[in-house]
This record gives sequence, C-alpha cells and structure tokens, in this order.
Amino acid sequence: MRYNIALLKGDGIGPEIVDSAVKVLEAIGNKFGHEFVFTPYLIGGIAIDTCGEPLPKETVEGCLASDSVLLGAVGGPKWDTLPGNIRPEKALLGIRAAMGLFTNLRPAKLYPALKGECPLRADIVENGFDIMIVRELTGGIYFGERGMREGKWGEEAYDTECYSRMEIERIAKVAFETARKRGKKVTSIDKANVLESSRLWRKIMHETAERYPDVEYSDMLVDNAAMQLVRNPAQFDVVVTSNMFGDILSDEASQITGSIGMLPSASLGETTRGLYEPIHGSAPDIAGQHKANPIATILSAAMMLLHSFGLAKESDAIVSAVDAVLNAGYRTADLSHGAAYLSTEEITAKILEQI
Repeated sequence: MRYNIALLKGDGIGPEIVDSAVKVLEAIGNKFGHEFVFTPYLIGGIAIDTCGEPLPKETVEGCLASDSVLLGAVGGPKWDTLPGNIRPEKALLGIRAAMGLFTNLRPAKLYPALKGECPLRADIVENGFDIMIVRELTGGIYFGERGMREGKWGEEAYDTECYSRMEIERIAKVAFETARKRGKKVTSIDKANVLESSRLWRKIMHETAERYPDVEYSDMLVDNAAMQLVRNPAQFDVVVTSNMFGDILSDEASQITGSIGMLPSASLGETTRGLYEPIHGSAPDIAGQHKANPIATILSAAMMLLHSFGLAKESDAIVSAVDAVLNAGYRTADLSHGAAYLSTEEITAKILEQI
C-alpha cells in the first residue's frame, strides 16, 4: 500500500524527532511492503520567518490532500513577543480546525522499564498504569469569544468557555467507543459545581452512558482528578474531558510516566486522516544538541499506522521495538540522570535494529 504523509517538522527539536520517526516508518514500509511518501510543509516559527505567517495556505492544502500528518513541535522564545494571533502556537489551533480534528487521544502509560523514573511512591505504581485521555480539541475556551475591554476595575481581558450539545455528544461517543476496546471504564472530568458549560457536559455524558451499559461510568471534578492522578493513577482507564482541562491533565499525566518525551498523541475527526504529534514542546534549549528523545514522535507514528491506516501489526512492531530498547536499559538524556545516554540518532538506531 502507498500512503502520503505530510510532514510538519516545525521548530526547535521538531526536525530532529520527525526525522527519527520517518526512519522508523521507512523501516516498517520495507518490512511489511508499504510505501510511505513524505512531503514537508512549513508551520510555526519557521513559517513566520519564511512566509510571514504561522500557518501558510500551502500547508493547510497539503495536509488536507494527504492521508495523514506527522507534526514535530512549534514555538520558541524567538517568537514570544509576537501578537497572539500570529504566534507559532496559533498554527496548531488553525490546522486542527482546518482538518476538523475534534478528538485528541493522549495515552499515558507507565512502561515497566521506567518505573524508577516515576516520581510517585513505588507502592502506588507497582502494577503500572495505562490511561487514555480523550480530550475535546476544537471547542471550549481556546476557541471561544475573547478580547479586551474596560471593566469595573479598568482594563480587563476575557475568554469564553462555550460547548454545544453536538460537540459534547461526538466526543462522548469517541470516549465510550474507545473504552469498549480497552478496560470498559470511562471517567468524565468537569467542573459542574461551578461552570454552566460543565453542567451541560455532565448531562450529555450521562445520556451517552445510558447507551453503553457495558461500560462503567463516573463523573469527577477536575480539581479532584488532578489529585487522583497522583494518588492512584491506576484507577483510570479512559478519561474524557474538555479542551482546557484535557490540556492540563494530560501534561500532569505525562510527568508520572517518567518523561514527557515518552508520550505520543493522535488528533482525529470524522475521517481517517489525522494529525499525530508528541505532546512535548519544541525544547529550543536542546535543539541541535542531539539530546532530544524521539520516542514520543516514533510512538505517534505508530498511532498513525493504527488509527489512520488500520495497520495494527505494523503499529505493534514499533511499540514492541520501543519496549525492547527500554527493557535493554538504553536511555536518552531526559531519562539518564546524568549517566551515559544515547543521542537522538543512536536511540533511533537501536529501535530500528528491533524492527
């Protein structure tokens, strides 16, 4: 089979980690008889420097014409002083909206080989954990009405949280369908004791739960959820929540897995075309130093094979290769604690050896 993949390498360590993922996909193609065609496009700071905008029209068109998209990372201090509407991060919201990607799947798994990296007590993580955070991606406060105005105490800024029934219903369906393929348990995170948007969220989640009697369902307030993630992460299977809450909680979850450099993500919509990226940032402080951990991007490529292309064996081959490398004791700089570590290229080579 032939698959066209748009590459959005972006800024900082983005080019390095995307290059590693491309090598892994090429190895998978050679092993299983697939052809992956990669076409690069500009996004983020590099696009601002080259085209004067963070998300050029050519990039949007290229992504829409592809079978799927692999993204590195965007942003950096070089562009921090730009107005919000032309900052590199604006491109992420724009490409998600343009591609109709309303679901963000963020797995948070504690690999057995990395238990020692988890900051939680050993007895809490003895049996590990495997959480799938289902984050609504194109609604809520990040896309709501915003602006500046004169308020009671002078100049003030505002951002609006707003969710429609349609937006909640479709993300609820994704969460419950995902749970059916895993541990058949859904926890919905909201702030229904304060926010009207969360009250509608909870109402619709309950309505959806009635159609999935085989899935255990519960509600949890977001502040409690933040505590429970560090108290007993193994209690969670599928977690579904709003855009902002999902953004925050998934980063918290990343830290209890040992390193944010380990966690992939998939952004999906109504079609099989998705956008796949590591959840970490562009890390400009280590760009070009060969220290970046490419595993999150490599695992994002594995998610692409599974969710967009339906290539389960090929996806499993990547995951198994990563497991083997970690179990063998190989580590990148973020996991080394000052000890010897492998460079971005060296850890990629070890993974390639296992495919």
